[in-house]
Amino acid sequence: MTLQFTVPDMACSACATTITQAVNAIDPAATISADTKTKQVQIDTVADETTVKQAIVQAGYSPA
Repeated sequence: MTLQFTVPDMACSACATTITQAVNAIDPAATISADTKTKQVQIDTVADETTVKQAIVQAGYSPA
């Protein structure tokens, strides 16, 4: 399933990397695309949306 979030506090490539690592920790096969300019994160994963959101929050970001 493909999920899309706006992450307003994602400011740089290091933020995108942190989010990618957090999602990969729960689904190593996930494909993550993060655009720091638009603050959009697109994730293709088998994990459910709640689990993915929790992983991003635990990494220190606020997905919407």
